[in-house]
Amino acid sequence: MTTPDLEKQQAAATTVTTPADPTTKSISSTDTPQQQQPQNASPFEVPHFLIKINNTLESLSGFEARGITRVLPSERQPPSHLADAQVFLLWFGANISVNNLAVALLGPLVFQLGFTDSAWCAIVGAFLGSCSTAYMSIWGPASGNRTMVIARYFMGYWPSKIPTALNIVLMVGYITLSYIIAGQMLSAVSGGGLTIVVGIVVSALVCWVVAVFGMRVFHFYERFALIPQILVLFALIGCAGPYFDTTIESQGDGTAIAANRLSFLSLCLYVPNSWAAAASDYYVYYPESTRKRKIFCLTLFGLWTSFSLVYMIGIGLATGVTHHTAWAEANAISAGALIVAGFGPLKGFGLFCSVIVALGIIANSIPGCYSAALGFQVLGRHFKVVPRWVWTCTVVVLQTVLALAGREHLFVLFQNFLALMGYWVEFMILIFVLEHVLFRRTRGFDWARWEDKSYLPVGWAALVAFLLGWVGAVLGMYQIWYTGPLAVLAGASAGGCDVGVWVGCGFALVSFPPLRWLELRIIGR
Repeated sequence: MTTPDLEKQQAAATTVTTPADPTTKSISSTDTPQQQQPQNASPFEVPHFLIKINNTLESLSGFEARGITRVLPSERQPPSHLADAQVFLLWFGANISVNNLAVALLGPLVFQLGFTDSAWCAIVGAFLGSCSTAYMSIWGPASGNRTMVIARYFMGYWPSKIPTALNIVLMVGYITLSYIIAGQMLSAVSGGGLTIVVGIVVSALVCWVVAVFGMRVFHFYERFALIPQILVLFALIGCAGPYFDTTIESQGDGTAIAANRLSFLSLCLYVPNSWAAAASDYYVYYPESTRKRKIFCLTLFGLWTSFSLVYMIGIGLATGVTHHTAWAEANAISAGALIVAGFGPLKGFGLFCSVIVALGIIANSIPGCYSAALGFQVLGRHFKVVPRWVWTCTVVVLQTVLALAGREHLFVLFQNFLALMGYWVEFMILIFVLEHVLFRRTRGFDWARWEDKSYLPVGWAALVAFLLGWVGAVLGMYQIWYTGPLAVLAGASAGGCDVGVWVGCGFALVSFPPLRWLELRIIGR
């Protein structure tokens, strides 16, 4: 194990600048063992103009220059009740947003489930997905490493690049959809006078500023952005609640209803579960002594309460579409227009509330932008030398372009993209749990060796289990563009049933333990 003193010496030897604030430590620092530096050093020189810009930005108060370099225990923030509360506030504030609300519309409108069935599936699905993310969050304080860096300890240096790349796609795609919904709502509020394009650009600009500055500004923004959001959501419940139809029943025979319940439950699981591949990113500055149980419970509670709240509102709006003409007409335009219609009884004040809700999507988008930028650095040593803020700018530009290009096809985009949300993340989490419980319970981890390929596992067992999980997902997938053979068998009377994540997890669960045992016997790590 590398001692903390040796880590400090190694970090000092390779750091260009070391400001007093740990969140502004230069990204060029590393605590990798000395013998590993030639192996991971990039042969390319950073352009002088980029160095100058980077140094200027690093001098700004509150700017986080650090990328994926491990945060040493001596650099962590002291424990405090505010820091503990921030764990809950981060997840609650980021997820009481209308893009998550739009997911719940699919229960009654697409899967033809009644209010009670939709509500139970949403709450249970949100709980299961939140548990997955909460588990992944515990590794941030323990390691000081980002989530996709931690994946190297469980899946190997090279195989872990696959979920890293998938997570970039996930974050970019999901936030693209968030921008579109925000644009739709702002356009609906203005009666069409404000184009969707303007709404997308406004959302992207605010997201860009906060994400570029990094962790300190990011946490500060999330802490206070939830206040107006929760107020207007309760206003929406008050004015739209009388139109919710809690008596609506599920459509179809018993087998079809059961299939649709499982499909909708899986869908409600995917969204909170999609945060798991970034969960540790936001806790790397927490003390190493932070109790894992505390981080798990606060993360779980923040996610589950926020998703349950917006899911229930979304289900209520969907049930009102069937008998409320104004809502049906708004839903025919877009999901964003339906949410604006829900504020209808409040008239002018309702339009103001709609603007607040639309801008609330920014709080949901910032963490994804932040983590996607870190993901690019994890892809390789050449990517790592590019500052985090450059990757953040790249991510925001990419998301904005995609949102502008796909703004007229939100519903199709959303349904197609959801296929990527839950499947692979759950396989990765399962591999983490199995490695942790079965093979690392007594051996532990040397978190300072995050770039040491001779220490990290080769990852062949994890790679095979991950790919077999994908095979199971394809066989059980039930999406608008593809239905797997097992999905057809599981929900014949409903046209299909999404069992992809369950079959895929079964494949990974059965294959990983024996393969990992064999890998340890042959390779030894």
